[in-house]
Amino acid sequence: MTANGWLQIAVFLALIFLVTKPLGIFMTRVFNRERTFLDPVLRPVERLLYRVTCVDEKREMAWTEYAFAMLLFSVVSMLVLYLLQRTQLYLPFNPQKMAAVPPELAFNTAASFTTNTNWQNYTGEATMSYLIQMAGLAYHNFTSAAVGIVLAIAFIRGIARREKTTIGNFWVDLVRTALWVLLPFCLVGALLLVAEGVPQNLRPYDHAKIVETQQVPKVDANGKLVLGADGKPATDRVSEQVIAQGPIASQEIIKEWGTNGGGFFNANSAHPFENPTPLSNLIEMFAIFAIAAGLTYTLGQMTNSSKHGWAVWHAMAILFLTGVLTLYWAESRGNPLLHGVDQHVSATQPGGNMEGKEVRFGIAASSLFATVTTDASCGAINGWHDSFTPLGGMVPLVNIMLSETIFGGVGAGMYGILIYVVLAVFIAGLMVGRTPEYLGKKIEAYDVKMAMLVTLVFPFVILVFTAISSVQGFGTSSILNPGPHGLTEILYAFTSQAGNNGSAFAGLNGNTTWYNVSGALTMLIGRFMMIIPMLAISGSLARKKYVPPSLGTFPVTTPLFSVLLISVIVIVGALTFFPALSLGPILEHLLMAAGRTF
Repeated sequence: MTANGWLQIAVFLALIFLVTKPLGIFMTRVFNRERTFLDPVLRPVERLLYRVTCVDEKREMAWTEYAFAMLLFSVVSMLVLYLLQRTQLYLPFNPQKMAAVPPELAFNTAASFTTNTNWQNYTGEATMSYLIQMAGLAYHNFTSAAVGIVLAIAFIRGIARREKTTIGNFWVDLVRTALWVLLPFCLVGALLLVAEGVPQNLRPYDHAKIVETQQVPKVDANGKLVLGADGKPATDRVSEQVIAQGPIASQEIIKEWGTNGGGFFNANSAHPFENPTPLSNLIEMFAIFAIAAGLTYTLGQMTNSSKHGWAVWHAMAILFLTGVLTLYWAESRGNPLLHGVDQHVSATQPGGNMEGKEVRFGIAASSLFATVTTDASCGAINGWHDSFTPLGGMVPLVNIMLSETIFGGVGAGMYGILIYVVLAVFIAGLMVGRTPEYLGKKIEAYDVKMAMLVTLVFPFVILVFTAISSVQGFGTSSILNPGPHGLTEILYAFTSQAGNNGSAFAGLNGNTTWYNVSGALTMLIGRFMMIIPMLAISGSLARKKYVPPSLGTFPVTTPLFSVLLISVIVIVGALTFFPALSLGPILEHLLMAAGRTF
C-alpha cells in the first residue's frame, strides 16, 4: 500500500461527493417536471415522442399498471434482441460476417442485457456484429439503465406522496430518463473517451503481419483446449494479428454511466481500446458511481429530508471504503506461495499481487475499479477477479452479495437500499416497542412482508443454482480450478447474475446449455422478482396518511440511523452467505496460508 494508492482512493471519493448534490438536484428537477437547462432542446423531442406513441404525459399509473408497463417493455425488448442475434448473418453492418448466435447463448445474452446484467458468455469482438453492438446491446444499455432509474424514482414518489393511488407514468419517466439523464452525459463522455484514444468507427478489422510466427494452443468455440491424436494439446501457427475495432467509445460510456458493464471486447475495460489511460480509467469509475450517488440527494429532495439522503449516502460510503481498503490491503500483501519473488514496492516494480492486473493501472487502481464495479452492479472490469488473492477476490463477491446497497446500479442501488431502510426502521420500531415509522409513513405488516420477499428471493436463487452446479457433472465440467476456488467460481457466477452485476471469475466456462439457461433464469428472477415487491411497497406507502413525528419516532437523519442501516445490511448478508463463503474463498485463504494451492 502506497501514498499514491491512498491518494487515488481519496480523490475518487471526493469527486463522487462533489457530484452528488448538483446531479441530485438536476434529477429532482427532471422527474418533478421542473425546468432545466436542457429543456429548450429536449422538450420538443419529448412532445414529439409522446405524439408518435400516443402517450398521455399527464396521466399517472397505479403501481400495478406501472409494473405491467415495465414488464411489457422489458419482454418486447428482450425478444427483439434475441431475434437480432439469431438473424445477425443477414443484417447490415457486419463486415466480419459474424454468424448467427446459437439459441441458448442468444437467450442468455438477451436476458442479460434486458436485466442490466451484461453477463457475457461470449467473446464480444468475435461474436457480435457492429449492428448488434449498437442497435442491440448499446440500446439495451440505455433502456435497462433507464428502467432501473425510473423504478427508483417511483419508489421515492411512494415515500413522498400522501394518500395517493398513483406513483407516476412509466412511459414518461422512461423517456425523460433517456433524454435528460443518459443521452447528454453519454455524448460528452464518449467524446472524452475518444480524446483519450478509444476508437469510434465502422471499419473492418485490420490485419497485421507479425515479425515471427508463433505457436499458440488450439481452442474450440468454447475456449477449451483441443487435443491431438496423441492426447496432447494441439497447436496452431499464427503469422498475423487481427486488430479488432469498431463503435467502441459510444458503447463504453453508457456501459459505465448506466452501470451495465458489458464490453465490446472480451477483456472489457482491461483492453487498451476500451480503457487506454489512467484518465480514462478515472472517467469510467466516476461514471459508474455518479448517478447512484446523485439519487441519494434526489431522495432527500423529493421527500423534503435532505439529511436523510445524506445519511443514506454516508452508509453507502462507509461500506465502500471498507471494501476498497480490504481489497487494496489483500492485493498489496502479495502471494505467500511465490517463494523467492520480490513482492515489495520499489522503484522498479509495484509489489504485491500483480497477477491479472494491467501494469498501466497497478494494484491501487485495479482494487478501486473492482470495488466500484461490484458495489454498483456494473460488472465492467480492468483486471481479472479470478486472479486476485482469496481474500481480495472475496471482496467483489461480498459486495454483490449485499444486494446492490453500496451505491448500487443506477436506480437499482437506490431501491435496493430502501428495502433495507424499511427493514432497519422496522427493527428500530421493535426495539422501542411501537409501530415503526419512516418519513411520516407507518411501516406495517404488508410492507415488511414485501421487503422480506425481496431479501429472500436473492439468496434463494443464488444458493439453489450454485448447489446444483456443484454436484452435477454438467456444472462441474465447466470449472477450470478444483477445490474451494472452483466453488467460488460457481458461486460468483450465480451471485453476479442474480445481482445483475455481470462480472465473473473467469475460470468458469459459462457457454454451455446448463449455464446459459440457468444463468438467464437467474438474471430474470434476480431483476423482476425483486422489482415487483418493491413497487408493491411503493404503492402501499403512497396510499398512507402522513403521521407527524413524535418523541418515540426513530430519526432517519442521524449517524445512529446510518450505523443501524449498515448493521442490518451486513448482518443479513453475513447470516445468508457466510456458510458458502467459508467453503470457498475463506477456506482457500487458509489453505494458501498453509502452503497449499489448487
